[in-house]
Amino acid sequence: MSTAAATGVWGRAEQQDFRSRVRGTLLGAAVGDALGAPVDELSLEGIREAHGAEGLTEPAPAHGRRGTVTAATQLTLFTVDGLIRAQVRRDTGAWHPPTDLHRAYRRWAATQSDWGPDERRKEDGWLAREEWLYSRRSPARACLVGFGDENMGTLEAPMNPDEKGTEAVTRSAPFGLLVGWEPQLVLQLAVECAVQTHGHPSAYLAAGAHTILVHGLARGESLDGAIQRALALLAARPGHQPVTDALKHALGAVRQGMPTPSRVEELMGDGGAEGALAAAVYCALVGEDIRHGLRLAVNHGGASSAAGGLCGALLGALHGETALPPGWLTELEGRATILELADDFAMEMTQGPALHGPAVSSPGWLARYPRA
Repeated sequence: MSTAAATGVWGRAEQQDFRSRVRGTLLGAAVGDALGAPVDELSLEGIREAHGAEGLTEPAPAHGRRGTVTAATQLTLFTVDGLIRAQVRRDTGAWHPPTDLHRAYRRWAATQSDWGPDERRKEDGWLAREEWLYSRRSPARACLVGFGDENMGTLEAPMNPDEKGTEAVTRSAPFGLLVGWEPQLVLQLAVECAVQTHGHPSAYLAAGAHTILVHGLARGESLDGAIQRALALLAARPGHQPVTDALKHALGAVRQGMPTPSRVEELMGDGGAEGALAAAVYCALVGEDIRHGLRLAVNHGGASSAAGGLCGALLGALHGETALPPGWLTELEGRATILELADDFAMEMTQGPALHGPAVSSPGWLARYPRA
């Protein structure tokens, strides 16, 4: 994987491995999000009262049925869509990925106010015409405000400068799948897109750190190695200390014996982005398998869907799609859309020049991901 990522020359086995990790990341994030959604508002005692002494061990109904996702998964998919559109627009010379991502997030914002897809807006591409994405799943005010504004937040003038919530970090895993990019550039892009809604350093640097973790795992590194790289890159960023401390706290907790919900809850802290990231990293490190890790990530009194989604993205990037629980995937809302988008992303990143460029242009691809 690392050779292909560095040279841009992809063999068949490397393409298959990358596609599996892309699928694993997106499906893992969605499965973790959906697993945690039914218990998001519950204390640990409330979870046990509703689901038994062991807590939530299998998907449970939320938003009307089992397997439904939250706004975090919706936004993650529009992150992928924006990244593909950015690559396609690169041919035009008008290449500024944060702007392309902002446009993608504004397409998500339209799904939160419109009744359904508008067939007249062909420039929106295929994802914005998926009807299931028009379900409103408790979107955070920070996202509605940030993406409801035509003016894009920047590092110099971020949107919601005091916002520390989890919504920027939970949509940021796809940036880590840019395996051909250097880690510091991936971090920079994630941060520039996070400040479009979350202007506090704890929130946007947590998003950057999560991106670096996914990036390392997608390139075949260990989670420990990815954490060390994230810590090194964070050290150069103003305001990094809360996120750095949270990651170090997660590493220290691994050595404190058997994992418990109370330890996960302690890592979650006050429910900010860095706490959700720390809890997810801890659960990914100590989980005996993906099921165990995800169950740990959602059974506590904190932001269960956020921690579950972050943990799922890490484990999916690490192990690939085939390690995810098949029974949980069968009921996952939007699974066909997620797989289609994941495969499109993998194809764009490994075979983009064969789809669009000076010498060749696929009308079907440009209809799916318009340059406009």
